[in-house]
Amino acid sequence: MRLSTKAAAVSATLTAALSLTALGGAASAATPAAKAAPVTCTAATTKVTVQEVDRPINHLLLKAKNTGTKTCYAYGAPYLRFDEGQAATPWLDASTPQAVVTLEPGQTAYAAIGTSSPEGSEGSQAHTLDVLFSNRAMNGSAGGPAAAKLPEGGVYVDSSAFVTYWQTSASDALIW
Repeated sequence: MRLSTKAAAVSATLTAALSLTALGGAASAATPAAKAAPVTCTAATTKVTVQEVDRPINHLLLKAKNTGTKTCYAYGAPYLRFDEGQAATPWLDASTPQAVVTLEPGQTAYAAIGTSSPEGSEGSQAHTLDVLFSNRAMNGSAGGPAAAKLPEGGVYVDSSAFVTYWQTSASDALIW
């Protein structure tokens, strides 16, 4: 009978230990689920900058750095508005990446802006640039615009201007 009492005590101890381990495992498993779900990148959670590049000519590099605390998705391509213009700068469809660009806090997405070409017409010197992020359906913007500072003196932009889809590296953006 004494052996059976010991066996029962050992069994109860093992059951309690396994229950605590399972609870600890459940708590650990809950931690990733507790992590915030990704959101759409917007002007409120990113810092947008523009950089002149040597090559290709008549191009700028647009950067969007996730300054938020959550992972964000940079859908499609940015909507660009030069000098508060009404016409949207067309997206370069050939630059569509294989997947949506996902930015962890601190990471940057890149897009190339082609500003002019010999085939372009109706050009003017632009001094301001507003950048809007695409919504998930890529049929409108998510949130308000972010102001990006253009190079001093402005940038010549004509009817041939385009913007690439968001890319994960500057080199991928600038091949267009």
